[in-house]
Amino acid sequence: MEKALASWSGEPVEVVWRPYQIDPSAPVRAVPMSEMLQDPVADEALRACAPGLSPAENRARVADVAAAEGLGEQWGSGWRAGTLEAHRLIALAYEKGGAELQERVVERILHAHFVDVQDISDLAVLTSIAAATGLAEEAGYTGEPALETLPGAEHVRELLLVGKAKGVRTSPTIVANGLALEGAQPPETLREFLEDAARHTPRRLPAEVERLRHAESLLDQRDPLGALTLLRPLLAEHGDDRGVRLLAARAYFASAQLNRARTTLESLVAESPDDSYARHLLGRTLQRQGRHEEAASHLTLAAVMTPDYA
Repeated sequence: MEKALASWSGEPVEVVWRPYQIDPSAPVRAVPMSEMLQDPVADEALRACAPGLSPAENRARVADVAAAEGLGEQWGSGWRAGTLEAHRLIALAYEKGGAELQERVVERILHAHFVDVQDISDLAVLTSIAAATGLAEEAGYTGEPALETLPGAEHVRELLLVGKAKGVRTSPTIVANGLALEGAQPPETLREFLEDAARHTPRRLPAEVERLRHAESLLDQRDPLGALTLLRPLLAEHGDDRGVRLLAARAYFASAQLNRARTTLESLVAESPDDSYARHLLGRTLQRQGRHEEAASHLTLAAVMTPDYA
């Protein structure tokens, strides 16, 4: 990306880093990468990433590429580390100092992980990075345990959910003006992508509508708890909106929060008795609660209004 932008003559580009967890199941306490590489499941996955090469051979190949780019002789993570706290630091850097400060923090974190073989889940390592990049001063804190008291974990989790809702499936994924490009790409491809993005004018939706659509996308991806996380502020600010409440009811049902689903659906049906979908879902909710007689009346009425529900 840096090489692509070095020869870019179009509109100014601001690079903002958003979170994505390649290994969301990584332990809170980091373990040596050598232990993970001995896992048969990990070995199979890594072989799929580099057909024809063993994990060790592929790591050596990547290290050679990194050395040729001037990133140092040693290259390769030494720890399987949880990254939530590092993503919090990166998000905080953008909030406090914009893209320039965030870029410095990201550079330090990547260097610590891939070159210095440090554990980036260690708060002491992240606190040192915050101090060295000027983030600690911008954020107005000093000393240990600085990061433990910082806000931002929920914000990062929400950013992760938004990325999932948008269809981000791998890292890196470059997003510009609503277009996306997956995977590691050469500078020429990135420049062509930026040229396409510069010509593209995405449709701008109100923030509330966009959040609702993201929540619906997560529900379609069978992540009802993620959908409810994104719906939380909408329920607080627009709790009387029928669309918000119906989507919440669907998420409650899908996550087996049946009492909440029933309460929400009962109010929706009382307001609009001819809403066959709400009535059908209420019937199914009551069915799952073992209230079969109550369920039958709603399911029968829903089927009369919409035969597909029969």
